[in-house]
Amino acid sequence: MQTERESLASRLGFLFVSAGCAIGLGNVWRFPFITGQYGGASFVLIYLLFLVFMATPVMIMEFSVGCASRQNIGNAFRVLEPKGAWWHIHGYTGIIGNYILMMFYAVVSGWMLAYVWYSASGQLAGLDSAGVGAFFGSTLASPGTQLFWMAMVIVIGMAICYIGLRGGVETFSKIMMSGLFVLMIILFIFIQGYWDIFFT
Repeated sequence: MQTERESLASRLGFLFVSAGCAIGLGNVWRFPFITGQYGGASFVLIYLLFLVFMATPVMIMEFSVGCASRQNIGNAFRVLEPKGAWWHIHGYTGIIGNYILMMFYAVVSGWMLAYVWYSASGQLAGLDSAGVGAFFGSTLASPGTQLFWMAMVIVIGMAICYIGLRGGVETFSKIMMSGLFVLMIILFIFIQGYWDIFFT
């Protein structure tokens, strides 16, 4: 007996989950650096044009396939394709792509989780930028440490998915994306020099 697939509880939840998938470290830290290095406003203009003419059609296509099939990425094209077609091969391509992305994000997320612990436990206290760089180098030189924190990230992700789409993925996306928004405001205040004005 086939059970009904769980759906998101609200449009806000959908927006938070979508933003969580789209917004990464590159958008927060690397994009401003690349923008300044490659022309400022002209780079942003070209970036927006690519978003409109390339990324937007792909996004609409993904939404359309998902809404029409109501299946995962492996079965969506199999459900929608005409008899004798080979569109289902793209489902396998999507699964392989997700595994490749996870190889990268699980490691980087492990670094971030590790540095949350290092900061909270005071191991980075008193270190200048060179000291933090050397500390990070020692982390990279320890495969066991990286494997441990990567495994922690995977276990946390599995636990969230096990809770369910609404109670797990949607709820945690709302919490994490709200936290990211607050952190960005704090960073803006700190970088602009307002921190000392308001908090000292």
